[in-house]
Amino acid sequence: QLQLVESGGGLVQAGVSLRVSCAASGRTSTGLVMGWFRQAPGKEREFVSAVSRSGVSTDYADSVKGRFAISRDDARNMVYLQMNSLRPEDTAVYYCAASARFGLPRHINEYYTWGQGTQVTVSS
Repeated sequence: QLQLVESGGGLVQAGVSLRVSCAASGRTSTGLVMGWFRQAPGKEREFVSAVSRSGVSTDYADSVKGRFAISRDDARNMVYLQMNSLRPEDTAVYYCAASARFGLPRHINEYYTWGQGTQVTVSS
């Protein structure tokens, strides 16, 4: 059974960079689409980014496009989200998730395994 554990969150100032990581265990994440979502206080969980099985194709929410970059290292069973030029509105709990769907799904119901999340707080 696949398990996901996020790490790398923290408190940072606006404008800096931060990388959050997702470690897969129990089975390989190879062959699965991997995604990142986030949930701010009082808001619904929202799509941030996804990476295809091959790692070649990626998708980003408009709010992070050009600032965030998703990548995967299947040899290490890791998925990363590099976040640059962070803004206070990026403050949220960031979740890693796995999907067996085709394409690059954006809806939470298309992902079947989730991590516990890592908190990212951006101060102004």
